[in-house]
Amino acid sequence: MTLKVVFAGTPEFAQLALQAILTAGYTVPFVLTQPERPSGRGMKLRPSPVKQAAVEAGIPVAQPLSLRLDGKHPNDAAAVQQQLQAIQPDIMVVAAYGLILPQWVLDLPRLGCVNIHASLLPRWRGAAPIQRAIDAGDAETGITIMQMDAGLDTGDMLAVHTLAITADHTGGSLHDDLAQLGAQAIVHALNKLETTGLAAVPQPSQGVTYAEKLHKSESALDFNLPASQLARRVRAFNPVPSCTMLLPGLEQPVKVWQAQALDQPSTAVPGTVLAVSVDGIDVATGKGVLRLLELQRAGSRRQPVATFIQGWQLPA
Repeated sequence: MTLKVVFAGTPEFAQLALQAILTAGYTVPFVLTQPERPSGRGMKLRPSPVKQAAVEAGIPVAQPLSLRLDGKHPNDAAAVQQQLQAIQPDIMVVAAYGLILPQWVLDLPRLGCVNIHASLLPRWRGAAPIQRAIDAGDAETGITIMQMDAGLDTGDMLAVHTLAITADHTGGSLHDDLAQLGAQAIVHALNKLETTGLAAVPQPSQGVTYAEKLHKSESALDFNLPASQLARRVRAFNPVPSCTMLLPGLEQPVKVWQAQALDQPSTAVPGTVLAVSVDGIDVATGKGVLRLLELQRAGSRRQPVATFIQGWQLPA
């Protein structure tokens, strides 16, 4: 493998791609990732999954706050620019990096910068394509290997790999499946670029949607919405940021980890608890009934409803 690949990424989604590129035998002389940020209960600084993989492989890592040569972070950006110019990479692979790449970065590699994007572009450009696809009820999603340009996920498509969204997919499980697919897709794309080349196909102008960043305000279930939509929201937001609701007799909101839309009508006011049993807590919605299957009290563990309702009396 002769391509010299610089890699830019941060979370586990990107870590799998970096490891696949290394396993395939490509030379990765330099890695870019986000700086450590406090996380967990102790708010300790933890290296990103990509940094951990790079350090284990003995690859130099840079963690600039910005790549813009605008004087705000001159030492960060200028130092990275010098390192990249010295390396003269053939290509930069980007996966969930978290920083905007200015034009000087896009232009520096011989083959430009390619992105591993977790949707079937132009659908779900933006920050949260995995969760938005489930939330919207899409039947399929996938990985697009995209030639990056100055726009937001607007570059030409080099390769597209589809994946069916099943009724069991959560945001977490679909993320994992797409991370595996993305790792396979980028190795396949690099092989093609190195041998026969890849045709760059412009994205269609029709069907463009934007996957806005997930907001915590979206977590609270609005029972005026249809049960089918609420069930999808629970799946999409599992595990992050997770859905919440208030139940009668409990002061703190509970997290909803699993729910099911029942095929039965309801004329009750949305938000009315219709029934409580070991099978689930049935709540009226704007259209149909939502059955809550797995819940979590504040400070407690996730529990199936049969366990959750023990010792809890539902007020009238």
